[in-house]
Amino acid sequence: MTDWKEQLPKLTKPAIGLTFQAGEPVAIGGSKFGGCPHVPKEFLWPTDQNGRPLSFLAQFQCRELAAFDQSGLLPKTGLLSFFYDLEEQPWGYDPKSRGSARVFWFDCETLQPVQPQGIPLPELQVEYSALQEIPDWSDACPLLGLDFLDAELRPYDNARRELGFWYPDNRSQLLGWADIIQNNMTLECELIERDYYLGGSWSEIPLEERESLRKPSVEKWQLLFQLDTVATEDFELMFGDCGRIYFYIPLEDLKERRFDRTWLIQQCY
Repeated sequence: MTDWKEQLPKLTKPAIGLTFQAGEPVAIGGSKFGGCPHVPKEFLWPTDQNGRPLSFLAQFQCRELAAFDQSGLLPKTGLLSFFYDLEEQPWGYDPKSRGSARVFWFDCETLQPVQPQGIPLPELQVEYSALQEIPDWSDACPLLGLDFLDAELRPYDNARRELGFWYPDNRSQLLGWADIIQNNMTLECELIERDYYLGGSWSEIPLEERESLRKPSVEKWQLLFQLDTVATEDFELMFGDCGRIYFYIPLEDLKERRFDRTWLIQQCY
């Protein structure tokens, strides 16, 4: 039996924890959840393939993030902004959902607020924290060449808990490992990229292809932004039944700042 308490620290990834709370209005170019996005003058509001405007979720000032980005993966300047179709809330299993979630990197000096389209959200301030995370079993399995039903599952989870890396009730974050609710999502991202529809039995996807992509997909796709339920005294945004949305991006595209290459998946209980 593997000594997971020794092995797990080798799998850690740094992440940036996010908390949202009401406060004073955020200055132009500052980090925030909701409200009016700050965008360049020439910005065109994103829409899905049916022309429906996306909703503005959050923006993060990269200079602020740099102090917490232990991986060094994020840009050091500019503003990262996230949009999503809150009206339909697509789950990300259909290639036809392309365009229903968008990420923009505005690396310019002049930004201006614009009135939000789609479903507007209240403006909340952001606080950051530095995290270290261990992968969920369903991410660790393909990475380590194990089967999901392997007998190592319980010892793995026990060691994870004993080391203080347990599953949070609510966590929004940038980077790191996803807090998975259902199952591994990197393979789904890879298959969607190959135009497979994942809303059925997957019977049309060759088993050999699926198996050959499991490990490479974990190594290729990086969690960019995980958004959990956001709630204040008079507001709540929840995805499905206590679910989360996850923006993934190929690691090489993240390094090259190709934020148009993200894919969103929603999971819930």
